[in-house]
Amino acid sequence: MTESYIAPSMETREREPVPRVKMWLTAGRAWALPASTMSVAFGTLLAITIGDAAFDVVLFLLSFVGMALLQVGANMLNDVYDYRNGIDQQVNPASGAVVRGWITPRQALVAAALCLFIGSAFGFYIVSRIGLPILCLGAIGVLCAILYTWGPWPLKYHALGDLAVFLNFGVLGALGAWTVQTGHLSWVPAVWAVPMSLLVIAILHSNNWRDICCDTDGRIRTVASCLGDAGSQAYQRVLLFAPFTIIALLVLLTHVTALSPRMPVTFLVTLLGLPLAIRLARTGARRHDPQKSRAFAAMDGATAQLNLLFGLLCLVALGLHALMK
Repeated sequence: MTESYIAPSMETREREPVPRVKMWLTAGRAWALPASTMSVAFGTLLAITIGDAAFDVVLFLLSFVGMALLQVGANMLNDVYDYRNGIDQQVNPASGAVVRGWITPRQALVAAALCLFIGSAFGFYIVSRIGLPILCLGAIGVLCAILYTWGPWPLKYHALGDLAVFLNFGVLGALGAWTVQTGHLSWVPAVWAVPMSLLVIAILHSNNWRDICCDTDGRIRTVASCLGDAGSQAYQRVLLFAPFTIIALLVLLTHVTALSPRMPVTFLVTLLGLPLAIRLARTGARRHDPQKSRAFAAMDGATAQLNLLFGLLCLVALGLHALMK
């Protein structure tokens, strides 16, 4: 039995003509792409500076674009199935193009399939160059993207969305990029990417925290809906501030113990991102203030900015370390 497309109401549909470029950038949530691509850039630079790998620019570009396509495909699938399941019915600052009435669910599904196909094709080429380790990592990534909101047991709807993005767009992205450049697996990118991976979860949690009522009404279980409003605030603070604590601990532990390689002291430059984390925590604390409600609704986008800043600072840390060698 096929589902028919029910056009959004006038409350949801935006009346002004929308440029096609803006339409598809919104559909793919271009603002959130650093959530996945930053881990690829980090894992690649880590392989070069810490793993002493020779930089393969072609494999890097294929990895980078492939990861972006994987995320765009997952985002579009998420928008379609959230809309069809009655979860996503209101336009929020970073809402997708389906709920706005800019594209139909069918158009989004075709675009998602195309993105996943091209991204997978890039992955198969990389596998032909690197081998089985990349095949395993890539298969996990594609499955997480597809099963996030699709299938008989969608990960997002069973409080596993946070774990999926932590792995797919954080740890596995960095580990995969490292392996592409070095040709072998290592614990280093997996562990050192944990801080930025937590900020990827923070982006998703900001969205799910805002949508607790809609998700609960739709019988969807997210970590935010399980924790409730007060618990979600505490969880947000952990996700925002744990990355800075973990960086400091990794720098300390790798320098006072025999654990090798040592995390460069230059990683303490990531502390420059703390003011933005504090500002986001304050936004969450003031969510019930009518004058701050719009800022709270747009907090997923603001958290994506923190993720981007933190990731760039990690790249700066590696660059400074390379210059100081």
